[in-house]
Amino acid sequence: MLHYSIVFLIVAIIAGLFGFGVIASTAAGIAKILFVVFLVLFLASFLMGRRAPL
Repeated sequence: MLHYSIVFLIVAIIAGLFGFGVIASTAAGIAKILFVVFLVLFLASFLMGRRAPL
């Protein structure tokens, strides 16, 4: 999932350089959302993996 957020970030940067404002803002928004989802899933898996065995 982190791969997708990086891809959308690169698409947003390239679209911004060429002047495609709508495409750049959409790709940047998707990259932000995917990064937040990735971060939440990473923290959840990190905390669940740190639990003591029963």
